[in-house]
Amino acid sequence: MIDRTHKLSVTRQSKLLSISRGSVYYPPKPVSPQTQTQMNRIDRLHLELPFAGSRMLRDLLRQEGSRIGRKKVATLMKRMGLEALYRKPRTTRRHPKHTIYPYLLRKLPVTRSNQVWAMDITYIPMARGFIYLAAVLDWYSRRVLSWKLSTTMDMHFCVDAVEEAIATHGKPEIMNTDQGSQFTSQAFTGLLKENDIRISMDGKGAWRDNVFVERLWRSVKYEEVYLHAYETVSMARAGLKRYFRFYNSRRPHSGLDQKTPDQVYFKMSPLPMAA
Repeated sequence: MIDRTHKLSVTRQSKLLSISRGSVYYPPKPVSPQTQTQMNRIDRLHLELPFAGSRMLRDLLRQEGSRIGRKKVATLMKRMGLEALYRKPRTTRRHPKHTIYPYLLRKLPVTRSNQVWAMDITYIPMARGFIYLAAVLDWYSRRVLSWKLSTTMDMHFCVDAVEEAIATHGKPEIMNTDQGSQFTSQAFTGLLKENDIRISMDGKGAWRDNVFVERLWRSVKYEEVYLHAYETVSMARAGLKRYFRFYNSRRPHSGLDQKTPDQVYFKMSPLPMAA
């Protein structure tokens, strides 16, 4: 797909093909089969028991027969970007020198599409190794507006995702993220300011400030990722593309009165039921 001998740069080719630069320059991070199994199980347990810290996860894994110590659990959690709920489960980490912006959504009525967008990053396990997924979500309709994959947690694939969302759907009034360094970087905040988008960031430790993205991750993993063992980034991209198409256009949401995100975002009428 990417031709490294072409006169166009790899960066330009990846942009034209809507592929994150991170997934082009770096292969998925390899890990041993044992570590891969442990990481995948930790990821599942974290979704089921988000309050569980490294000590509890160690004990749960030992109950299942895994000989693992607390130190290794903590190391794997850090590598995956996970923290127990009491501090906030996060794939991103705050940069001490970056500006932190206030949370703007508290008591704010969100009444229309493109009023507020939210964004986050999550860990995606593969057959061998893992990658990261970033997604832009419309807060009102829950519609996934854009998404990107990367083998590294740099800010480039986050910027790429926002640029694609703006090019396709216009721009929101507010963008909400956590305080991770990807989102406080000059490149990311600068893009939002250039487009006159107000910046909102979750309060430290307040995971519910971005709750709709957290719910999206749970749906993505249980309904798609955990059902497949992606061998390559291309396979992961194809599977997630198929899933997000289903999620937006066909999957009903109880919080949307059983409508789909597309129906709410585009103000479409539900299809009539068959007699």
